[in-house]
Amino acid sequence: MIEKRVIPGTDLAISLLGFGNFTLGANWWGEFTDEQATALQNYAYDKGVNFFDSAPAYGNGIAEERLKDTITYAGRENIVLSTKFGYDLFVDPGAPGSHRERKQNFTADFIRKDLEQSLRKMDTDYIDLYQAHNIKLEHYSDELVDVMEALTKEGKIRYWGIAVGPAIGWREECWDAFNKLNAATVQTVFNMYEQDPGRECCEIADARGTGGVISRVPTNSGMLDDEFKSADHKFDQNDHRKFRDKNWLIYGLQKNDMVRPLADELGLSLRQFSFRWLASQPAMVSVEPNILNNNDIDEYAAVADGEGLPKHVLDQIQAWYDDDFGMGMEAHPCDHKSSITETGAIQSQYIKPEIVGA
Repeated sequence: MIEKRVIPGTDLAISLLGFGNFTLGANWWGEFTDEQATALQNYAYDKGVNFFDSAPAYGNGIAEERLKDTITYAGRENIVLSTKFGYDLFVDPGAPGSHRERKQNFTADFIRKDLEQSLRKMDTDYIDLYQAHNIKLEHYSDELVDVMEALTKEGKIRYWGIAVGPAIGWREECWDAFNKLNAATVQTVFNMYEQDPGRECCEIADARGTGGVISRVPTNSGMLDDEFKSADHKFDQNDHRKFRDKNWLIYGLQKNDMVRPLADELGLSLRQFSFRWLASQPAMVSVEPNILNNNDIDEYAAVADGEGLPKHVLDQIQAWYDDDFGMGMEAHPCDHKSSITETGAIQSQYIKPEIVGA
């Protein structure tokens, strides 16, 4: 049975296996009809998934619209519904299939306008978790906090958090979301091969006793799905992973060869092993893998019972990770995006986080 975890400091009990329906809004993972999307989401609900996470930016509202029938199917009170805000698609809708980041707007007036459109698209009158989508430090403000508090009092949203991106990094955004903004959640790229700043977020939330972490890209962009057979893999034109550094593919395959015997010993696939690794992290409340078919749901649901990995296995993974799996700096995780460096990037590394309010 899929475990429900309460986000500390809230009354939201969300499924450890979350359904991020970004896969159903953009064409980066293939084309879905409305009927196929609804059937897949309904199947996930029937298997025990109650946390559905969307955004206006996923297909310019298509992903949100495709949740409407699933909400009706499940009953609104049985769904923990999340969406996001911050991309001004009214003035910068972007081109279909484009990977370009679009204009953002985090003013109170825009947030209210964006929220009303999301509510209409999903045919609901409130959002359980409202996330600032790929927000940067420059947009952290009293105005942001004030409008979130106002919307909460009005019953339009129940809680709010942030989702950082694009790509991995944004350490200061993550830390400050918990320490300064008292956000309910931080959603970030977090997986066994890219542990920071996700690990730091977990430490902050765990020490404070409030807030939870949501993992996205939990299989290292498909690496831990065992999707690639060689470093010469050719990506489709719409596949965003074609932009990743080649070392991610070369050394990721070698890391898989090291990890696989540990997974085999436990009777797990690599993706199941990686899911249980994430479930073992403190303050982890939900993991959002790419879900493309019923088999994906079945495979993850089988390990979404809340059980983690044995301590000796966790210790082994950590020792390998801290030593770049013995492969040298070329196997080190990619640079992190940063709002505070001149280049906009910084070498990935673990930094012991500052914790406020513990």
